[in-house]
Amino acid sequence: MTRNVFVIGLGLIGGSIALSCKKAPHTRVIGYDASEKTRELASTLKIVDDVVEDVIEAAKIADIIIFGTPVNATLDWLDQLKQWPLKENVIVTDTGSTKGLIMAKGAELRECGITFIGGHPMAGSHKSGVMAAKPHLFENAYYMLTPLKGEDEANVTELEQLLKFTLAKIVKVDAQEHDHMTAVVSHFPHIVAASLVHQLDAEQKYYPMTTLLAAGGFRDITRIASSNPLMWKDIVLQNRQELIGQLDSWLEEMNRVKEIILSNEQKSIEDYFAIAKKVRDDLPITTGAFYTTFDLYVDIPDYPGVISQLTGYLADERISITNIRVVEAREDIFGILVISFQSAEDREKAEKCISRRTNFEMYVS
Repeated sequence: MTRNVFVIGLGLIGGSIALSCKKAPHTRVIGYDASEKTRELASTLKIVDDVVEDVIEAAKIADIIIFGTPVNATLDWLDQLKQWPLKENVIVTDTGSTKGLIMAKGAELRECGITFIGGHPMAGSHKSGVMAAKPHLFENAYYMLTPLKGEDEANVTELEQLLKFTLAKIVKVDAQEHDHMTAVVSHFPHIVAASLVHQLDAEQKYYPMTTLLAAGGFRDITRIASSNPLMWKDIVLQNRQELIGQLDSWLEEMNRVKEIILSNEQKSIEDYFAIAKKVRDDLPITTGAFYTTFDLYVDIPDYPGVISQLTGYLADERISITNIRVVEAREDIFGILVISFQSAEDREKAEKCISRRTNFEMYVS
């Protein structure tokens, strides 16, 4: 018997989930997106088995419905879902990065006899849209499920059996715990990164050369400030209380740092950085919540064609890169050329490739 999976929202996340679900046996994946262009691309790229324009008709035959839409849009869809003629045992899930509001809506669906299990695949990419979708996007990343209390375990298991084809690490957590943890490791760091960029902007009005020196550590720590501002507006509003708590804790920590610096005690200052280094170095590096680049720093001589020479070597060995840049201010980084890869394995292959063909010095970030 064929299982019908209906994915609504075919961007990076929804498209990648659709491609993963297509690997499941006896499964037909149907897709819809509000954008006509995205629907056309999804059809051309075979992201799904069938693209539809009538959402309600497709939902009628769905065994599992997955919303790959932003949280605010998903909330609107879930309101509409209450009126749709659905299969009696349909399972509905989402992919939103905040769960509080979503699970409140999920409780309303339960009252209507609809099973809703919250979901959040914690992976992403520097690219967006259906053209960036890939079946291995979530491989080894955490996929958080937030079922309502008292949810039938058989329903959770059925959803897990489908999502295992994402090759993600599926874990179950309480929605409030989810929102607190993601505030700590994702949402709040975006606020910090944005605030550092605002501080740089204020400084450059008086010291214009500051932006020219903003390389290395500054670029690394503020990279996430380049994320979609509309998406982060929604996330901040949806997880506001958790973020306020994190801000209060951050202000306390900054006051503590200020006192350490004012004390002028060398050991206290060194200890502060030493503890931070240990905690940071002990973080797991094989898995992560969000997209991570693996950088290779290469000291290259300055002559015409050297960059194309290097990328040519990598292309010869079919090693894919995600980004490449030349840096000028290099106070706290190694190497003038920074090549980014999507995995440590690709970076290691590249390092060996360049070592075999050149005598350039290389460093790993």
